[in-house]
Amino acid sequence: MAKQLAQLVIAGLQVVGKAFTKAVREEVRLSQEAAKRHSSNTKDQTAHATENMRLGMTLDEAKQILDVDMNDKSKGGSFYLQSKVVRAKERIDQEIHLESNKQGPDSK
Repeated sequence: MAKQLAQLVIAGLQVVGKAFTKAVREEVRLSQEAAKRHSSNTKDQTAHATENMRLGMTLDEAKQILDVDMNDKSKGGSFYLQSKVVRAKERIDQEIHLESNKQGPDSK
């Protein structure tokens, strides 16, 4: 009776040990995948921040500016705002260029 009880306890511990090992391995794998995703997101954010600094505006600001047509040159608009419109278009063009390079030439 005692021998069977000991065997049962050992078998139970083996099952629990295997399950625990599997859970730890899965957690390590998920942690590594999350670290890789975070690393790639950081690179993307750095690229966007660099472009924002180079072009002088964010993509959202560029979209807002281009949505405005009340400062048209034919209506006597200011040179400053006309320049901002040109910079906004350049910013959006650059973002499109970056996205097309990220996707690769085969996905067009």
